[in-house]
Amino acid sequence: MPLVEVTELVRRFEDVLAVDHVSFSIEPGEVFALLGPNGAGKTTTIRMLVTLLRPTSGTVRIAGIDAIRSPDRVRRVLGYVPQTLSADGSLTGYEHLLMVAKLLRIPRRDRERAIAEVLELARLEEAADRLVRSYSGGMVRRLEIAQAILHRPVLLVLDEPTVGLDPTARRTVWEALQELRRREGTTLLVTTHYMEEAELHCERIGIMNRGRLVALGTPDELKASIGGASSLDVVFTALTSDTLESGGSFSEVRQLRRRLRRFG
Repeated sequence: MPLVEVTELVRRFEDVLAVDHVSFSIEPGEVFALLGPNGAGKTTTIRMLVTLLRPTSGTVRIAGIDAIRSPDRVRRVLGYVPQTLSADGSLTGYEHLLMVAKLLRIPRRDRERAIAEVLELARLEEAADRLVRSYSGGMVRRLEIAQAILHRPVLLVLDEPTVGLDPTARRTVWEALQELRRREGTTLLVTTHYMEEAELHCERIGIMNRGRLVALGTPDELKASIGGASSLDVVFTALTSDTLESGGSFSEVRQLRRRLRRFG
């Protein structure tokens, strides 16, 4: 049974159709990426999944719970790392996690153990007593992941978790996420603009464009669907660009190339 079931999800903002009848599912323990250009509807979709935005229509079920009818129950089983940095620089890493643990109403007897475990998983034990303002961007991201998993969610949703980070910091963030998945079996839903990240770390990928889900599959399946594309970058460009720079639609050029291959 899928952990996440999204069916005919729609969100309108007055005359703008931001999410247009989007449907997909995510299996337990899977790493699923939602890709698309700016304005494609990814973040709006994510905000509806994590109960920050009510859909115009459609359904979302997470761990069998109706996210629209029972948002409080859904929040207990998911963690969310938003795109913008949310850590408080005036607190230490430990103080930040303690505050979040209290907000989550984690019992006092369990707080120290929970904080120690997520600090170790995020590789922040040695930095726990330093002010967050002294952290690097990658460390802040790992702290935000730590706070999002304090209550042991079955689903962790991350909106562009490595945006603006250098390659080394991006790698350490993904190492922490993969360790979380290995230890806890946590299901991951991520958005990213880094195609190589999606191809390397994600088992299935959904690509959105203009509010619609235009492709869904494994990286290899998506590349095969575009005539054996060499990379996910090629797939992304093909599915989210209306025309090619050389003129003509992508589908027209692809059909022409197929005809030429038959005769060549």
